[in-house]
Amino acid sequence: MKISVFGLGYVGCVSAVCLAARGHEVVGVDVQQTKVDLINGGTSTVVEELIGELTSSVVRSGALRATTDVDEAARSTDVCMVCVGTPSAPNGSLSTAFLTRVAEQIGSAIAASSRRHTIVFRSTMLPGTCDRILIPILEKHSGRQAGVDFGVAINPEYLREGSSVRDFDDPPKTVIGQLDEESGNVLEELYDGLPGDRFRVPLQVAEMTKYVDNAYHALKVGFANEIGAICQSLAVDSAEVMNIFLADRKLNVSPAYLRPGFAFGGSCLPKDLRGLVYAARQADVSVPILENILPSNDEHIRRAFEIVTEFNHKRIGLFGLAFKEGTDDLREVHWLSWRSVFSARVTSFVSTTRTYRCPGCSERTEIS
Repeated sequence: MKISVFGLGYVGCVSAVCLAARGHEVVGVDVQQTKVDLINGGTSTVVEELIGELTSSVVRSGALRATTDVDEAARSTDVCMVCVGTPSAPNGSLSTAFLTRVAEQIGSAIAASSRRHTIVFRSTMLPGTCDRILIPILEKHSGRQAGVDFGVAINPEYLREGSSVRDFDDPPKTVIGQLDEESGNVLEELYDGLPGDRFRVPLQVAEMTKYVDNAYHALKVGFANEIGAICQSLAVDSAEVMNIFLADRKLNVSPAYLRPGFAFGGSCLPKDLRGLVYAARQADVSVPILENILPSNDEHIRRAFEIVTEFNHKRIGLFGLAFKEGTDDLREVHWLSWRSVFSARVTSFVSTTRTYRCPGCSERTEIS
């Protein structure tokens, strides 16, 4: 397959070199002549394990070359892979300046082309960026219709610095966000033979996946460090604690609890979180992640309350009052705390009458 890779930074260079190594004919494109000269001289633009030897090999074989000529690169290839940067501003907003500029250039380049090009975005972008910004630009400058005259796909990368070549050849998964089935088929063919699960999804789902992954990775690092700080303050071996934590593949290192839904309740999670945060405060240890879990949980309750009340119904029925199925435990059950709130908004409160027992004690509560 003939592929042009736009942007010869970290992701672009690794993608171009690895695709060329897999037998594709690749043209790297960059506005910086220095990067173009490095590639054409058989030298990688990034310092990375294995990339130097691989770059030299694919350039020497003729599988990879580089240019600053966007028009020539786009017109002579079937796939235009965009790997330009999307830096963030101090307030966290995403800059799409490089993306929009490349989209304009590619759109103009393919305007008079008779072949069906597929534009693949590997740059990290917020959901909706492709639909609302990039596709309209491509259509405007090409005078052609996306999904009909040219394809569009999102293909987030999962390349870790230091092991990117190995990650390219052995990805944890391959995500193909497709505007249409033919666009997805192009990427299926491009990555044929690579291991790992493959997901063909709408564009916005593919855009979101990279953010979810990175946010979770950051959360894991922060969580482990806060636990380590608490353990140190209590003279507890944090490595041994985390080894035991990681040994649980049923609940801890697993899909358990990682399904979006309602807030947590019950007797253990709220109580133990409060206790752990209290211990940290007693030791003068700052744990902003841990101490914001309960406030975050309360936000889910608030959002659910707003969803219910926005319908402005007079009668509200609640089916199931325990904090989860299979138990009659009412401790830390948030629905019960809503009754006083609802009382000011509704004329009646409908639920099933049932007697509940508090586990571990003789207290019984009748709810009606």
